[in-house]
Amino acid sequence: MAATTSLLLPKLFKFQNPKSVHAYSAKFTCSSSITTQTQSAKQDLLSLIADQDRGLKTQNDPEKRSQIVEAIDAMAALAAGSVTTGDSLSATWRLLWTTEKEQLFIIEKAYLFGTQAGDVLQVIDVQNRTLNNVITFPPDGVFFVRSNIEIASSQRVNFRFTSAVLRGKNWEFPLPPFGQGWFDTVYLDDDIRVVKDIRGDYLVVDRAPYTWKERV
Repeated sequence: MAATTSLLLPKLFKFQNPKSVHAYSAKFTCSSSITTQTQSAKQDLLSLIADQDRGLKTQNDPEKRSQIVEAIDAMAALAAGSVTTGDSLSATWRLLWTTEKEQLFIIEKAYLFGTQAGDVLQVIDVQNRTLNNVITFPPDGVFFVRSNIEIASSQRVNFRFTSAVLRGKNWEFPLPPFGQGWFDTVYLDDDIRVVKDIRGDYLVVDRAPYTWKERV
């Protein structure tokens, strides 16, 4: 019986290499630390932009802009090497903050047309290689710019504008396409996306609670 018990022991108890256990523990701790840093940086960024009226206030506050850009750079460093141009990029994204002067101008001056800007959206479909930039003017107005996209790398997307239109309830005014460029999604998760583009502008968006589709 003693011999039988002795033979079974190695099968019942698998002794691990201490070095292997240490390596796994170190890897887990490192991964956990990076996740904690990322969440902290994300909350820092969201707190900084929370009261900036989508970037309108930041235009006249260079110190605040610098703080926000530093927070974005910190997130980009933590996400370095990640892939942000896959299927998870496809979504209806809603503007939280930007430095893009054209968008901010339209948001700010919407009152001149007797309205105000609603959600500002970016609708991306990676599979169909399309991107629509959309500014809504509730209840019926919308300005959107259509573009085609091409995945250039793990973080970069090239785009070319194809058409634009300003549309009301019973009318629309087409505009010619105007330009091309690229943007890098420097951070992407289930909640937000952070972008830097060819002109050095920044964009922070979240996943909208709805899917926007162009009215035909």
